[in-house]
Amino acid sequence: MLKNRLWLISLLLASSFLTFPFLACSTPYKSEYKLSVVVGPKGPWGEGASKFADLVRKKSGERINIKCYFSGQLFAGKQTNEFFLLRQGVIDFALGSTINWSTTIKELNLFSLPFFFSDYKSLDKITHGKTGKRINGILKKKGVVNLGWGENGFRELTNGKREVKKPDDLNGLKIRVVGSPIFIDTFRALGANPVSMNWGEAVTAFQQKTVDGQENPIVSVILPYKLYQMHDYITIWHYAIDPLVLGINKDIWNNFTKEDQRIVKEAAKEAMDWQRSEARKGLEKNQKAIDFLKKKGMKVTILSKDEMKIFKNLTEPVYKKWVKKIGEDLVKLAEEELK
Repeated sequence: MLKNRLWLISLLLASSFLTFPFLACSTPYKSEYKLSVVVGPKGPWGEGASKFADLVRKKSGERINIKCYFSGQLFAGKQTNEFFLLRQGVIDFALGSTINWSTTIKELNLFSLPFFFSDYKSLDKITHGKTGKRINGILKKKGVVNLGWGENGFRELTNGKREVKKPDDLNGLKIRVVGSPIFIDTFRALGANPVSMNWGEAVTAFQQKTVDGQENPIVSVILPYKLYQMHDYITIWHYAIDPLVLGINKDIWNNFTKEDQRIVKEAAKEAMDWQRSEARKGLEKNQKAIDFLKKKGMKVTILSKDEMKIFKNLTEPVYKKWVKKIGEDLVKLAEEELK
C-alpha cells in the first residue's frame, strides 16, 4: 500500500512538471538587474542606457527593474573587463563599446579597421545585415545576447599643435589612443607617436601639453569634455567607427518568459533607435556640432574623399594584418555588403 502511494505521488509530480515546466526549471527574477555603462549619465550613450531601463520597467509593469551603473563602476575602471563580467553573470546588461569588447571578441575589430566605413549608412548596412547577424551569433556563443545596436560615432582627431590635413602633419605628434592594439598600429603607420593611457590621465596630459592630441567621437567625448579648450585643431576624417552593443547575459535572457523577452526586445529597439539618432545629431544631418566648435575657436578641417584616400593607403598594411585576426570570411562578407 505504501509503495502504491509513493508511486502515485511520483506520478503526480512528474505530470505537473510536464504540464507546468516552469515550476521545474525557472529561476525567480532578480529584484534588480545591473546594467553597466562606461561613460556618465549625460550624453547619448548614458541617456540611451537610462531610456532602455525606464522603458523595460514601464512595459513590464515594474516586474523587471534595471539599474544603470555609470562611469565603469562595475569593472573598477578597467573597460576591457566589461564583456568578461557580462558573460560570467556578474553584470546582467551592458551598453558597451565594440572597441572595449574587441580584446575578447576579435571579430569586433571589424569596426576599427582604418577608413573601412565611409558614412553611417554603410555602418547600418553591416550591423543590420548578414554581417551583423553573424556577429550576433559569435556573441551568443560567448554567452551574450545582442538586443540592439547603439552608436558612439566616428572617431575624429584633435590636437593642440597644428592642422592635420595630410599624413606628414602627423609626424611626431604624441596622440593618446584607446587601449586596443589596432589603434596603436594605425597611428604608427601614419607616422604619429601613439600612447595608451586612461582618460583621466589623458585630460591632465592635454592640459599640461605633455600629450599633443587624441581621437574620439565629437558628441560623446569632444564636446562634453570641452576639448576645444585644450586643442585648437580638429580633423574630421571618419577614420574609425565605434558602434555600441546593448547586451544581456545569455542565462538571464533564457530565464525570461517569451513575453518578457518580447518586452525587453521592444524596449531595446525603441531606446537604441533614439540613441543612434541622438549620437549622430550635428554630424551627418546638419552642421550644428561643427559650427559650435568653430565658434569656440577651433580650426575645423574636413578631409575630402581624395585626402582620406592618402591616409587610407598608408594604413593598408594594418588592414591586411588585422583582416587575418578578425577573420577573412567575416571581412569579405562585410565588403560584399558594402558594395
